[in-house]
Amino acid sequence: MLKMRSLAFALCCFMALPVLAQQKSPARPATPDVAAQPRYATVNLRADFSPDPHETRVEAGGDRQVQGLGADCTGWIDYARPDVDLNYQAGSLPLYISVVAQADTTLIINDPSGRWLCNDDMEGLNPGIVIQRPASGNYNIWIGTVDRGAAQPAVLRISEVPPTNRK
Repeated sequence: MLKMRSLAFALCCFMALPVLAQQKSPARPATPDVAAQPRYATVNLRADFSPDPHETRVEAGGDRQVQGLGADCTGWIDYARPDVDLNYQAGSLPLYISVVAQADTTLIINDPSGRWLCNDDMEGLNPGIVIQRPASGNYNIWIGTVDRGAAQPAVLRISEVPPTNRK
């Protein structure tokens, strides 16, 4: 009888191993997930779009500190998904991607070639990136905060006109 109980206990434990292995918490990704659906919007623009700038309201920030993407990459973002995906059909004009917020924000972009582009403080505390010869394709965009904490309201601006030339 004792042998039967020992055998039943061993069989039970052996059967439970796969279940226990599945219950482990998933590993956190090493880089932001460029394949995930965006949190706020997918924006489809082609050269000479109107209105210019195109604006999307977002909440900047997240629970992960940006690490290992590039020398200028900083801030707190949500690695699970981009804030905005931009599908862009390029022309001959540069592309200006910037953020306007009351908080100190950062901008992190994964361009169509897989390069990470980052900025903090292009205009005061607002970040911006100028792409002189943009490629056509998908740009994954994250808007982060410099300080960890509550999400901050922000506006993502996408333009082909330099910020100083806007009316």
